[in-house]
Parts: sequence; C-alpha cells; structure tokens
Amino acid sequence: MLALYCDDNRQVALQELPAPQPAPGEALIRVTLAGICGTDLQILRGYHDFKGVMGHEFVGVVAGPPGSSWLGKRVVGEINVSCGDCDLCRLGMPRHCRTRRVIGIKDRDGAFATYLTLPEANLLAVPLQVEDEAAVFTEPLAAALAAVDAARLPRKSPVLVVGDGRLGLLISWALALSEAQVHLVGHHAEHLSLAEPYGVATFLEKDLPPGDYAAVVETSGAAAGLDLALARVRPTGTVIMKSTYVEPYPLDSANLVVPEVRLIGSRCGPLGPALRLLARGLINHRALIDRRFPLSQGLEALERAQRPGVLKVLLDCGRQPGD
Repeated sequence: MLALYCDDNRQVALQELPAPQPAPGEALIRVTLAGICGTDLQILRGYHDFKGVMGHEFVGVVAGPPGSSWLGKRVVGEINVSCGDCDLCRLGMPRHCRTRRVIGIKDRDGAFATYLTLPEANLLAVPLQVEDEAAVFTEPLAAALAAVDAARLPRKSPVLVVGDGRLGLLISWALALSEAQVHLVGHHAEHLSLAEPYGVATFLEKDLPPGDYAAVVETSGAAAGLDLALARVRPTGTVIMKSTYVEPYPLDSANLVVPEVRLIGSRCGPLGPALRLLARGLINHRALIDRRFPLSQGLEALERAQRPGVLKVLLDCGRQPGD
C-alpha cells in the first residue's frame, strides 16, 4: 500500500509498505479521506519523536477481517489505543492509558495510507447523511467540543478564542452553539469572517478591545498565543490550552498564582456528539477545506498545509492523479 512515512530524522517520504494485518479484535480500514492537522505539522518538528505512518484524522470503510460485523461500514475512530488493564484504564480514563498508543502520533501507524488498523471498540459508524468531507472533521470537532466541556461556563459567559486556524474556528463555532458569548482573535480577516454567521465577534489581534474573559481558549499553535491568553483571562478565570509546542515555554508562575487562574490542557474529545453535530448540518465544514490532494501527492499536500493562512488540506487516499 502507499503511505506517508516519517523516519527517525523527521524526513517524510511516500513509500510502498505491506498492508497492516489486524490483530484479534481489530478491523482493517480502507482510508477514504484523511485530514492534515496542526499536530501532524508539529511532528515534522519533532513532537513525540514519532516514527511511522502519519495521520490521525480520517474516514474510511472497514475492509476486514472476513466475518467482522463492521465489514463494509463507513467509520471514523477514536485515535487512542489503550491497554484496558492499567489503573487509569480501570478508572475510566483510557485516553490516558499508561501504555497508550495514538495513531499517527505515538507508537502506532496512522491514516496517511491506503489502510490502517484499529480496535473495533474504537470505531463509530458514520450516519448516511454525513458525507466523507464532513466525517473527516469528526476528530477535530470532537477536540473542539472537549474545549467547550473544559470551560464549564454558564450560558452567555464571555469567552475568547485565540487563533483563527482550523481548530480555532471549530472551537468558536462549538462555543457559539453552546450559547457562550464568543470573541475570536486572529490574523486573517478571511478566516475570521467564517465565524461571524455563528454570532461570533471577531477581531484582528491589533483591534482586540480592552477587557478580560471568564475563559480563554488558546489554539494558535504559537507561544505568543498563550501569552495573549494569560494576559486576557480575568482573575479566577480559566485558560484552556489546545496547542502543542515542540519548544519549551517559559511560564512565569506569578501569571497563574497571583490572579488565581486555572491553566487546563485539553486534547481529545467525544466522537459521538461530534458526529451528531455534523449529521444535523450545524458545522460549515466546506468552508474549512482548502484543497484535496491524492495520497500520491502527499508531500505537496504537507507543504501546502504548512503555508501561513492555509486551512484544512485533505488527502484522498483512494484516488490517483487524474481520477
């Protein structure tokens, strides 16, 4: 099969690899579409020292094993593969399993390939009304919903989202649907305009008015975004951090201790509610898509995804040039 493989030196190449073989209890999934995420780009800079097939946002069709009750079904999947036996798994926290593997991120091959494998327990069926271009947003939308849950705010509370990229837009939309009073700050007027139909107030960073917020969600992918978040959260408020950085961040503890601010990390979220939002047509996924590339042009796709201002780049893992 064709795959985008990242080696020990963070060099990515298109390779022909043997198709993976599902272990007992696992499914073989033929990948239809995969999305390039900010975390994938951080991996190219050394995040998690990952080696293997990249990619974790996907929709596909179960192609095996023979006799599986999932055979032929269109699916998305929980990206964390847990042991089920450690203390954290037994406490109901499998995403924090002591020996967890994460497809395309940590110790397990991912979705930038013709095929991947996942435990059947990780799979969710995609409703008929959700097209593939929407379903591929299930995992990032779930991550956005996790930020909404982390905020834990009463209706109409003022919330600032820092960063107008793919995840920042999804989070601003999800917060607006939860009836928060949402402000979004970023650097691209054309991106900010995508949030305005949801009732989100948008600002270029230079135009952000004075004031503080009960919660600030940091999605910018840059340390300066966390600086802004900490500067604009009100005393006893909450900063929800979605960005992952390879470089260390020099945190002044007084910025948390003196104003009694909570800094919360937020990673994955609930796939089921994300699929239901997509099925109801409440998320304008098409507005987030920049381009689709066949997997055979995966290196070009990664290059484009790294350009400033580019939103979601998709890999069509079942298509060849000219199809």
